[in-house]
Amino acid sequence: MRLSQDLKGNIKVNDLTVNEPSIKSRIFTIRNVQVMIDRDLAELYGVDTKRLNEQVKRNIARFPDSFRFQLTEQEKKELVANCDRFASLKHSTTLPYAFTEQGVSMLSAVLKSETAITVSIRIIETFVAMRRFMSQHALVFERMDALERKQYTTDSKVDAILDALEANTISPQQGVFYEGQIFEAYAFASELVRKAKQQLVLIDNYVDETTLTLLSKNQQASITLYTHSISPQLTLDIAKYNAQYKPITVKTTKQVHDRFMVIDNTECYLIGASLKDLGKKLFGFSKLSVDSATLLGALS
Repeated sequence: MRLSQDLKGNIKVNDLTVNEPSIKSRIFTIRNVQVMIDRDLAELYGVDTKRLNEQVKRNIARFPDSFRFQLTEQEKKELVANCDRFASLKHSTTLPYAFTEQGVSMLSAVLKSETAITVSIRIIETFVAMRRFMSQHALVFERMDALERKQYTTDSKVDAILDALEANTISPQQGVFYEGQIFEAYAFASELVRKAKQQLVLIDNYVDETTLTLLSKNQQASITLYTHSISPQLTLDIAKYNAQYKPITVKTTKQVHDRFMVIDNTECYLIGASLKDLGKKLFGFSKLSVDSATLLGALS
C-alpha cells in the first residue's frame, strides 16, 4: 500500500486519489441514513474487502447496528442497478455491509494504520460537509420531497396530459387548470420554461423561491424576470440562485397587472396565476397572437 499527498492536499492511496469529490460519489442514502459500502471503504483504505470485514468481526462489539448493517437482497439489487462499479455483486451470494459515519470513525481504530486514520478523517470531514449543506438547504429539500410525493400520486394523470400534448389531442394554445392540479400545472409551466432556446422573459409580480426553482429548469436560455418589487428575501434568494445556476436578470416594473411568459421573442403566453401559486386555485392560460417586441417595449 502506498500513501502520498500531492501539492493540492489530495491523498493518494496506491493509484486512487482520495478527496471530497471521490468520497462524495461513494456516499449513499440507505434506510434514511448516509452510509458507505464496505467495498468502497476497502478501496479508499487500500485493503481487501475481506480483510476489512475480518477486522470488524474481531471487534464486533465496537460496531452496533447504528454503526454497521448488512444490506438486504433487495437493497443490494438497487445498489447494483444504480452504480455500475458494483456490477460484480449481481451474482454474488454475499451481501455487502454499509457503514455509517460513526462506523467509519471506528474503522480507523480497528484497522490501526496511518492510512486508515488519515483517510477516515477525510471521509468524516466529507460527511460533515454534506450534512451541513443539507441543513442549510433543508427547506429546498422539503419542497422537492413534497413535489416528488405529489408526482408519485399523480403519475397517471400527468402522463395522460403530457401524452395528449405530444399527440396534439389537446391544444397547448389555451387551457384551464383546476384547484388542486398543482403538479399538472407545475409540469406544464416547466415545459414552457424548457422550450426557450435563446431567451425567456417572465413577467410576474409575485415571485418567490418556487418561481426560481421553475426557472432553474432552463440553463441554456438567457432569462429576464420582471416583477413589481424586489424584497430583501427575494434579493437573497436571487443571489443564492445566481451563485449556483446561470444568472438571471431581475428588473422591476409597475406597468403590468397580469402574468406573461415570452419564449424566444416568438411565443407569448398569458398565465392567469403567478408561477408560485400554480394549481392552488382555478386559473387559465392562453397563447397570445401579439408582437412580443411591442409587449416587452411597453415595460420600459
